[in-house]
Amino acid sequence: MTSSLLWVALCLLLPSPFRAFKPLFSLDGESLTHRQITVRAVLRKTAEACQSLATAEGRGFSLTIDDSLTVTKVQSACSSDGSALLSFTAFHTAVAKLYFSNALVDVAMALSEKHHFDDEAFSGGRDVITSGVSAVKESVKAQRFLSGRLVLGWVCHTLQDFYSHSNWVELGNRVPYTTLIRPDLPLTNLADPSTPTCRNCVAGNCNDNILSEVLQQGLLTSGYFNLLFSAKPAGKCSHGGSFDQTSGQDAVGGINKDDVGASHGHMHQVAAEVAVAATTELLEDIRAFAGDRGFLRLMGLSQSSVLCFVIDTTGSMKDDIAEAKRVSFSIIDSKRGSQQEPSAYILVPFNDPGFGPLLTTTDADIFKQKINELQAKGGGDIPELCLSGLQVLALTGAPPSSEIFVVRDAPAKDAALKSTVPALIESTKSVVTFMLTDNLRSSRRRRRDTVGGTSNRLPESDAQLYRDLARASGGQAIEVTKAELPQATSVIQDASGNALVTVLQVSRTPGKPENFTFTVDSSIQNLTVYITGGSLSFAMSSPTGVSQNSQTSGPLGTMETVGNLRRISLNSANQTGSWEIRIISTEPYTLKVIGQSSFNFIYSFVEAANPGAHGDFSLKEGRPLSGANASLLVTVTGSDTATVSEVSLVDASGSREVNGTLRSLGEGSFLVTLADVPEGEFVVRLRGEDSAPSRSQTGGGFQRQASTQVKTSSFSVTAVSNSTVLEPGSTVSLRFTVTAANGTSGTFAVRATNDRGFVSASPATVTMTTGGTAEGTVTLTAPASTASGTDITVTIEMENTGTSDTNYAVLQLSVVTKITDFTPPQCQAVTVSASNCPVVCSHGDAIWELSANVTDGNGTGVDRVTLRLGNGTLNTSTATGAGGENVTVVSYTAPCCSDAVELVVIDRAGNVGRCAASIGKAVTATTLAITSAPGANVTGSPVVAITSSGGRCASLSLGLGLGVAFCLLLGGLL
Repeated sequence: MTSSLLWVALCLLLPSPFRAFKPLFSLDGESLTHRQITVRAVLRKTAEACQSLATAEGRGFSLTIDDSLTVTKVQSACSSDGSALLSFTAFHTAVAKLYFSNALVDVAMALSEKHHFDDEAFSGGRDVITSGVSAVKESVKAQRFLSGRLVLGWVCHTLQDFYSHSNWVELGNRVPYTTLIRPDLPLTNLADPSTPTCRNCVAGNCNDNILSEVLQQGLLTSGYFNLLFSAKPAGKCSHGGSFDQTSGQDAVGGINKDDVGASHGHMHQVAAEVAVAATTELLEDIRAFAGDRGFLRLMGLSQSSVLCFVIDTTGSMKDDIAEAKRVSFSIIDSKRGSQQEPSAYILVPFNDPGFGPLLTTTDADIFKQKINELQAKGGGDIPELCLSGLQVLALTGAPPSSEIFVVRDAPAKDAALKSTVPALIESTKSVVTFMLTDNLRSSRRRRRDTVGGTSNRLPESDAQLYRDLARASGGQAIEVTKAELPQATSVIQDASGNALVTVLQVSRTPGKPENFTFTVDSSIQNLTVYITGGSLSFAMSSPTGVSQNSQTSGPLGTMETVGNLRRISLNSANQTGSWEIRIISTEPYTLKVIGQSSFNFIYSFVEAANPGAHGDFSLKEGRPLSGANASLLVTVTGSDTATVSEVSLVDASGSREVNGTLRSLGEGSFLVTLADVPEGEFVVRLRGEDSAPSRSQTGGGFQRQASTQVKTSSFSVTAVSNSTVLEPGSTVSLRFTVTAANGTSGTFAVRATNDRGFVSASPATVTMTTGGTAEGTVTLTAPASTASGTDITVTIEMENTGTSDTNYAVLQLSVVTKITDFTPPQCQAVTVSASNCPVVCSHGDAIWELSANVTDGNGTGVDRVTLRLGNGTLNTSTATGAGGENVTVVSYTAPCCSDAVELVVIDRAGNVGRCAASIGKAVTATTLAITSAPGANVTGSPVVAITSSGGRCASLSLGLGLGVAFCLLLGGLL
């Protein structure tokens, strides 16, 4: 094993030596964490994008953009329909992906100086940022927003670390160092490698340990850090802290500002605020590239869920495909133009011998066209590639927590994936419902069935596989005849509703008579009960004591029975309070109670990491350990007034509950610690009170349950990659570690799969001794032909061959073509005409006009020009310049009272330039302003200003910085 791999293994075994802003939680109540810094920047920039859209659409936007923003406030303000029922879980989940990915850098890249701007690695750190930003933009272009978020989290960590680990704020700077996101600008005034930068701290006080000559000359430096060795260049600053072995050498001490107790903790708040501003600046660059709507999709701000179908297209599926068309068209047509219109449409066909391609679109008409083109044909034997389509495309292509519907009538030919698919279900928390139909008319099956004639049902083993997958995800396995399918698809109509929440979900295998209770709060609408199973009877009673038995309809609601499904739509009256359902059956059955409410929760398992240094946590991969303690981060969504009183792990068999101890982290988040995790399968349930006046007056008690069942394991799996991005044609190494619990030992089978079918290699097995660990590496090669922006989901499964116990780790990677063009496009004004505009604005027919040329020099070429500010008309055309270069000719016409315009120019490498002009100020002479942002290097000849003949000056200027209101700029980046 190489020395570098030994270091990595050591980092995975030891508590993580956090050397950055605390990743997730600040238990001292004073320090700002990477999570808080990221969330503040995301909410600010998201609110600004929504405000811009509202202005463009002529709508009001009444939200003050400051540090008091919450997810609930921002999404509510962004909604164009104040009366619509909103789900806040997608936005919360997307933001959580960002800060968990941010925190992962401290684990995966613990020994990389460039990922933390340690050891004066300024050039390497900037490369991490700029290459990462390019990858995010490629993911946005490919509409692979999840992978974009994960890379963005990594980038934000490195950017934020600069302000804690360098002396930028000690030099008196209170604005971001824009050069870090501008690779076309030089890194200047860096301390020479041989130049001393610090003196020894005195009696543990490091407040003034940076040498005065360093401060006077404005030299940029950062602290050195090493987990194992104390050597560093003489006289250099150290990071500091108990894990930094260099901090005991000359110069003794450190300069990090990670928290208020750090070596330079007196500067922590300043560094954190500048880190917020820098993260906001980086997000603004991505927003300019993506446009407001694309940026909001990247941030996960959608008002509704996706509509996702996985459909068998073999010859026996003609009727099923027709029904899928009918129900999807009905959903599209009934919700088009409303806030409940699906945010995206996903279609995954599968057959034999293939599956796909995946269709993801936001255009309902394109989805209609593609699903209308599906034809039932092909096949040749009974089993089809259902699980491949589900794993490779739907679970990795759909956003997390999606509702996925699988329509099929045959066994799975790829049942070997029956352990991989549950791992992805647990990882994505998506809900999978199977519509299983018989196949009475299948001549190909009739020809092949030589034992006992034809059957109109799937073999029991195959049907059970689908039931198990549905149960694990919180979905249902609905078994009907083809004639009954149109009645069963009401479940799909239900699931397309906005803001769905699960109040209760249980499964019993084998079945047994049992009473179930659940609490309904006043925020819930359209309460629906689903019961699936064979021979059973049930009885319900409402909070007011009204009862209803297993009948078609009754005083509590209307029941539909189709196949093995009973759907009870409850009446709207008298729902609030405690309900009871008694089910009597000896056969397996499931019970699910759902409704619509803006009030829900999300959760993630976390694990304590390095309690001695930071007392913080990191995201827990894979399945939790059986019988061990555990911690969860729980966040209430859709309410800023809710108080959680109970978070429990409920055993799937109903035999046991484990209640957690809660600690409020503020902003609706709670750290939940549990002394013991139930062995087997369990779900997470949350109860509490909401003090909002509208709910507390009618009883504020609420109950919510996560849909996904979580399994436990006797061992853990951790996997890391040295990069989240790889180039086409390159190979990446993914290192994994298996750690036993409770003395487990043995041989572990390794299964490494990816959703792109890329060539990979891994050991077939690894072996560990009692109480030890086992390690290995998975290599993955992206073909040279891989399109830039392609994302890859790698699942590494481990199975103890002696006990069949399994666990897994899931990694997300992006393939991005290396970017060499970092120069933004340039704008050159040709003419500005405002001769018809009066000195004092008066609304009328008078207009002003702007003409400009946009070029990209020797770069990749101009990709597009968009209007960011102004309500005039923008037109573009192409021409050839005097030197043979390609020129994009821009013409803009606007009413005189709309006296400012800002254009965003994007080249094909994703570089962003801004051009702005205004005729809004009357002046007496031609003027020209040149403004530089910190770190900017403005060169070249400025654009000549043009004065109108109407008494108003059309002032055109060149600028590159934040706060330039109206300018025509070359490659400006706000």
